[in-house]
Amino acid sequence: QVQLVESGGGLVQAGGSLRLSCAASGRTFRWNAMGWFRQAPGNEREFVAAISWTGANTLAAEPVKGRFTISRDNAKNTVYLQMNSLKPEDTAVYYCAAAYSGSRIYTLDRAREYEHWGQGTQVTVSS
Repeated sequence: QVQLVESGGGLVQAGGSLRLSCAASGRTFRWNAMGWFRQAPGNEREFVAAISWTGANTLAAEPVKGRFTISRDNAKNTVYLQMNSLKPEDTAVYYCAAAYSGSRIYTLDRAREYEHWGQGTQVTVSS
């Protein structure tokens, strides 16, 4: 059974940092692009960042550019999201997702490109 399990969420003050992890099990995702999305209460799920299967290419949403960094360790079947300079508007449930095989980096801001999703981890940023 394929599983994506996020961890690392929590409560942090504005300006602080958190590192989210997404561990995959059930099969390897080393050939799949991976992404992070988030959903705040009352809002639709929105794209945060994505990374190609090699790790050579990344894509980030404008609100998080320069603050969030996505990376991956294929040997550990794990994807990370380093979040710095956090703002209260970053408060949301963060979801990890694995893209369909063959997805191109420039399409990875679209939720429909993703085949598997984790259950999410809550990130709360206090002002």
